[in-house]
Amino acid sequence: MTLIDARPGMAAAMHALGRESGLALDGDHFAANLGPPLDMVLRGFEAPEERIPGLIDRFRELYPDVVIGSTLPLPGAAEALRAVKERGGRTLVVTGKYALNARRHLDHFGWEVDALAGELWADAKGAALREHGASVYVGDHGGDVLGARAADAVAVGVATGPFTAEQLAEAGADVVLASLLEFPAWLDGYLASAHGVDDRDHQPQR
Repeated sequence: MTLIDARPGMAAAMHALGRESGLALDGDHFAANLGPPLDMVLRGFEAPEERIPGLIDRFRELYPDVVIGSTLPLPGAAEALRAVKERGGRTLVVTGKYALNARRHLDHFGWEVDALAGELWADAKGAALREHGASVYVGDHGGDVLGARAADAVAVGVATGPFTAEQLAEAGADVVLASLLEFPAWLDGYLASAHGVDDRDHQPQR
């Protein structure tokens, strides 16, 4: 829920997996709380540990047909990616999604990014952010804030996912935007700042 809204397809895929597996997998709850990796989600639904690898494989098989076509771009997503490139930056997608399916989403919308790292969550995202020299990380979840912190990057929260603006601020986001429509203007201000990241006061701004 940072760049895309995949909720209808994600709910349908999890419901289908539940029907096939005979397990109580709540697709609606899953779709309303996107962010954590699939193994964590399945454990939350009390799926037997020994079945989780197979369930993940089957979910990934269902994903292209069930999720990709029903997914919508979030307002401002294309413009945000373009804003980074137009200002001389590089775009990196770091996600908890399976990387191949994340790539399918990008290809579906014709979005070109410089790098993609998948199956990473919370602090683990920091390693990919550091590897690519990211100075800003935009996300919709408290786990994304943790990832930015782990890489000493500016944590920009967008209140288009499971976390409200207040929750993102409480999680420690440096700045909270209502949506990515606000990102290009924020980026201009960030780049124009004479002091940049080092002198930020770590107080969330809305």
